[in-house]
Amino acid sequence: MPDDPCIPDPSPYLRFIERDLKYAAIDIGSNAVRLLIGDVIEREDHPVVRKTSLVRVPIRLGEDVFASGAIGAAKRDYLIKSLKAFRLLIDVYGVPRYRCCATSAMREASNSAETIARVEMETGVDIEVIGGREEGDLICSTFWTQDLLKDRSYLFIDVGGGSTELTWLEKGRRVKTASFKVGTVRMLAGKVKEHVWPEIADFLGELRAQHGQLMAVGTGGNINRIFKENGNRYGEPLQRADIQRHRDRIAAYSLEDRVKLLRLRADRADVIIPAADIFLRVLDAAEITEIFVPKVGLADGIVYDLYMKQYGHKRYAPADPLGVPA
Repeated sequence: MPDDPCIPDPSPYLRFIERDLKYAAIDIGSNAVRLLIGDVIEREDHPVVRKTSLVRVPIRLGEDVFASGAIGAAKRDYLIKSLKAFRLLIDVYGVPRYRCCATSAMREASNSAETIARVEMETGVDIEVIGGREEGDLICSTFWTQDLLKDRSYLFIDVGGGSTELTWLEKGRRVKTASFKVGTVRMLAGKVKEHVWPEIADFLGELRAQHGQLMAVGTGGNINRIFKENGNRYGEPLQRADIQRHRDRIAAYSLEDRVKLLRLRADRADVIIPAADIFLRVLDAAEITEIFVPKVGLADGIVYDLYMKQYGHKRYAPADPLGVPA
């Protein structure tokens, strides 16, 4: 029987579902714990991570760790409940592959091992504590999912709750990276040591001396929110002056009014100011006046890395062990 011209060719859809390009990433950060369920769309030029579901729970493990050095029972139990829910969502969405990574707070907690053992036993979720360098690599790997110019060099700035990762990419390959113990929750706790800022300035000074004018990419929930507040179009850089303007505007309100009048989430209302301060200090030290905000983070990098290790190296450029195309 001849093909019916009124019925669309199902083969592109069938090819998509046959490749099973669903992945999930769990990011256990110092401020929040996130679950990202995403599909990878294989474009001709580069893959794109399409967010299917994003769930964020403001556990703030860093509050315990940066104050006492350990994760308390209450936050441990909160994490257990969250990961149980995340695991159910992963099963409901039919996601065959996921990865769970913990960062700064879990790295520094004196009871990290026993906390992870208890959480894994009760949830069935394997937790992988990653170092600052791998965290930066995963975040920067999202470069290959964005419409950024691939022949340019970029300074990736990721500001989290416990740490800030700075990574210099040349044509998509990591050349230099450093993780600094300065983050939003750590700043609120008054636990940032003064020697960190000169270390950041020295790191950026070396980059300026070697490469001249730097181009920045900012990641993290707070810079994404400032980008949204400023009304920028996708792909349009955010000016340093705009970050300062929104920082000062938000700081003029009380925490209560930031939630009621500015409609910030309660767990965003306090950390957005130290986040803006960190970005401003980094931009000033690097002598950068504008920053691209692609609205990606560690979870996006985990999804991309899972895909590249399973399928991506067959379709796109060969990958190195970090999942970054050569």
